[in-house]
Amino acid sequence: MGMPEKRQREFISHKQGTGQRLLLDINAENVSSGLISSTLVMTGPAMLILQAAEAGKFTDQQTIGWMFAVYFFGGLYGLVMALLFRMPITGGHSITGVAFLATVTAQFTYPQLIGSYVMAGVFILLIGLTGLFTKIMKWVPKEVIAAMLGGLVTGYVVQLVPAIKEMPIAGGAAVVSFLICSRYLKRFPPVLAAVMTALIVLLLSKPLSISTELAFFFPSIQMPEFTWFGILTVSLPLAMLILSNDAAPGIGALESSHYHPPIRKIISISGLFSIGASFFGGQSANIAGMMTAICAGPDSGPASKRYMGSIVSALIILFFGIFAWTIVPFIQSLPKAFVSLLAGFALIGVLHSSIQMGFSTNRYRLSALAAFIVTMSNVSFLSISSPVWGLVIGAVLASTIEK
Repeated sequence: MGMPEKRQREFISHKQGTGQRLLLDINAENVSSGLISSTLVMTGPAMLILQAAEAGKFTDQQTIGWMFAVYFFGGLYGLVMALLFRMPITGGHSITGVAFLATVTAQFTYPQLIGSYVMAGVFILLIGLTGLFTKIMKWVPKEVIAAMLGGLVTGYVVQLVPAIKEMPIAGGAAVVSFLICSRYLKRFPPVLAAVMTALIVLLLSKPLSISTELAFFFPSIQMPEFTWFGILTVSLPLAMLILSNDAAPGIGALESSHYHPPIRKIISISGLFSIGASFFGGQSANIAGMMTAICAGPDSGPASKRYMGSIVSALIILFFGIFAWTIVPFIQSLPKAFVSLLAGFALIGVLHSSIQMGFSTNRYRLSALAAFIVTMSNVSFLSISSPVWGLVIGAVLASTIEK
């Protein structure tokens, strides 16, 4: 039987209302944040994937499958989460996870790597379902979380200086356009102006050498092989990297911007999407820490509309995953200094707001400073990254010394 006429009218009205709201919530600031966050994950991380695939002697089909999996499922995750919770929960994949895999892909067969990815997703799902991550996040003061985030992004912002030194014309033009928009054209996002100016100057001053396109292969399901060695040396470290370098900073960025993120659902659904991505050759599809920080930051416009930045980012990386075989050669041709320039400008606002929140009160000054310094050190211990140690040390100091 068909839907009753009254219910059908209400359903259509609801759909039209949702569509109209989405259109009304679009503005230059959140579109800018979406463009920048998606560009950030499509540049350096894409190159890391290609390097890791080369180290593991992947075939073209396996490489394209990897690119498709992490960007398609990562984009789908961000789209679902942003629409479901109306928060700037931005999807992507673990950049540090790729950097880690670049060192281990040669030690495993391809099916063994797929099995390790599956188990990493299962671990994340279980941690989310048990609510363990939620309890940990509630134990840590917001000042400590903000300071940790500040320590995490400081390294990216500092790279602006050597990047401008290496690319003085493009970098100088970006700085000038950023300052002009900050002072005189406040409705136009200064970060977007800087990035657009740098790209235009780069293309005009230095022709890019684009390599040959990769051949297209239709993505297919890959069969996993499970080994204890793979679980211990790949799955567990990969899950910890995703939780510490992506989930913790991403959730911290949301809380620093005065959102109330559904932590258990964010982690659990990250695990589910990561499992899905793993069967197509990708290591993860989860909340992206840096991308969420950009879309949730003050440069993304009114807080109630910032989720649109995550939607814009999600749609872009979805299409990037589908058409990666044609886009990757162009990204490979971009100078590393330009990628650093992009990341630095994108995270200036995040750094400013994080430091302001972390150190604006006297209550947790020592705890926040410890979290900031430890995170900024970028030193890992016992396979646990510096952001997690920063949170732990800051939280311990807050609950003991500064209680």
